Amino acid sequence: MSNVRVQDDLYEAINGSWIEKATIPADKPAIGSFLQLVEGNEKLLMDEFVPMRKGKVSVPSELKNFIKIYRQAVDFETRNELGIKPVQPILARILAIENFEEFKSGLVDWEKSGMSVPWGISISEDLKNTDKRTFWFSSPGLILPDTSYYSDEKKEERKALLAVFRSMNEKLLKIAGLTLGEATKLIDLALAFDEKIVPFANTSEENNQVEHYYTPVNFKELVEKWSTIPLRELLDAMTGVKIKDDERVAISEKRWSDNFATVINEANFEEMKAWMYLDQLSRYTTILSEELRIIGGEYSRALSGVKEARPQEKHAFDLATGIYSQVIGLYYGKKYFGEKAKQDVKHMVEKMIDVYKIRLKENEWLSEETINKAIFKLENLGVFIGYPDKLEDIYLKFIVDEKKSLAENILYFRQLKQEKAWSDYHLPTDRQKWHMPAHMVNAYFNPSANHIVFPAAILQAPFYSLDQTPSQNYGGIGAVIAHEISHAFDNNGSKFDERGNLNNWWTDEDYAKFEEKKQLMIKQFDGLKTSAGVANGTLTVSENIADLGGVNAALTAAKLENGNIEEFFTNWVTIWRSKARLEYQTLLLSVDPHAPTKLRGNIIPRNFEDFYTTFDVKKGDGMYMEVADRIEIW
Repeated sequence: MSNVRVQDDLYEAINGSWIEKATIPADKPAIGSFLQLVEGNEKLLMDEFVPMRKGKVSVPSELKNFIKIYRQAVDFETRNELGIKPVQPILARILAIENFEEFKSGLVDWEKSGMSVPWGISISEDLKNTDKRTFWFSSPGLILPDTSYYSDEKKEERKALLAVFRSMNEKLLKIAGLTLGEATKLIDLALAFDEKIVPFANTSEENNQVEHYYTPVNFKELVEKWSTIPLRELLDAMTGVKIKDDERVAISEKRWSDNFATVINEANFEEMKAWMYLDQLSRYTTILSEELRIIGGEYSRALSGVKEARPQEKHAFDLATGIYSQVIGLYYGKKYFGEKAKQDVKHMVEKMIDVYKIRLKENEWLSEETINKAIFKLENLGVFIGYPDKLEDIYLKFIVDEKKSLAENILYFRQLKQEKAWSDYHLPTDRQKWHMPAHMVNAYFNPSANHIVFPAAILQAPFYSLDQTPSQNYGGIGAVIAHEISHAFDNNGSKFDERGNLNNWWTDEDYAKFEEKKQLMIKQFDGLKTSAGVANGTLTVSENIADLGGVNAALTAAKLENGNIEEFFTNWVTIWRSKARLEYQTLLLSVDPHAPTKLRGNIIPRNFEDFYTTFDVKKGDGMYMEVADRIEIW
């Protein structure tokens, strides 16, 4: 405990001493409760897998291919010897394209190979009918983190970051065999192309608002807007079926789609080709030599203030586990997540859902019609705990050919994933699919499936432990569980029905009241000062609504079991303790829909009377908030 009073700053009072002593690892942008669990899991699994990799212990059958790629990943003698050779033919292929017409004529083969293109086409569920998959179309993304970095306010940050970007690519292009003059020209062209994308790219706020990242149109309309490429022929060839004119497809960046032809065309082809070359080269650096790996990470490290690249051993572990993520997750979940813990967490989830139903029934600002539909959505909420029941078939195809190099194997796996992604168009949506492996320290709500997922790795102290009191667990994993449930009723989740379809189930009057509360939530966080700048209440509103609802439900559940409220709030603020590099904090303020951790820890409790009575917080104290400014939504 620090000398700061809880009444003045809950976060500092509980976490101050820890923050003062904590050291951020040189290869990390931050350290905190989440990241400490990540490091703990990393050590646990490396202690298991390294002896397997070295042949000191037997390898379970389900891990054999993972261990093979792990051995190749850590074999830097071979990686350094090969250098850039494994990808040189692919890079040369890009430079050899003479004109836009030639590029278009080879586009089908280009897509099948998973080559870089300056647009995004993916296949996922149609948010208007989530039983069915459709095409999603987007921009290629920006070189800088988001549109705000191109504004005058961030002129100095932009200048510094682009200097690193240029320096990094000059080194990479030299290794690729280009002269400095050729490299300079290529980088200039790529940056000029990036500038053409900026006016049409979504802002971070738009990327977190469903009305901006999902615009349904008929396929015929999209073909007309993307008129400079043979889009119809491309999709027909990739899927093996003729896409109908009235097929509903999804646009995730409307401005980009409307202006596609003004960017992707013959006049801009040299710039486009340069952008593709740098993008492709950057993707490859992590699977090649040590020199390329270190250089290729310079820009991302500058973005987050990280001082050093990951050590070779940890890089190899990251690379191998990233490829076989669900394989490792299933192994971890079955071995380290016990049935007793699963049942205990399941009980907490059921308890939280019951509490939500009670709170909805007692709600005083919603009509009975909307309350009943909200409860119906809750009753249809899917709950996944620990790890999935089975492994996705794609992982069974990741068979390592030990006669091939690391890069060759990984490029083959990427091609298999590309083929699988396109073939998914023919299949109904898999509502049981996990989008996180069980060894990942996180949790999520999937609005288009109406289910919540809690991987085994987050079910550890301080979030959850059989050794913690029920009140501590409610302040930790209980609030996280209720947070994910609350996402079903945040500014985005509230637009989806019990089947995960975009469908307005609110009365107009009730939704207008919700909009008023949303605006209050935006105002409560907007402009709050942090060491890296000010918070963006609009960007973070969905997560703040989920935090508020999560704490409210978890606190209610704890009180129903005669819980210790001091323990509850103490553990709530403990799970958000964090120490981050300034560059990383600055980046998160621009792009992260979550508020800074100190604000999450401090602002949310100030909305609850129980916080004031438990810690004797009075007017004039730093943590005091006027009653009129306190918010209750769920």
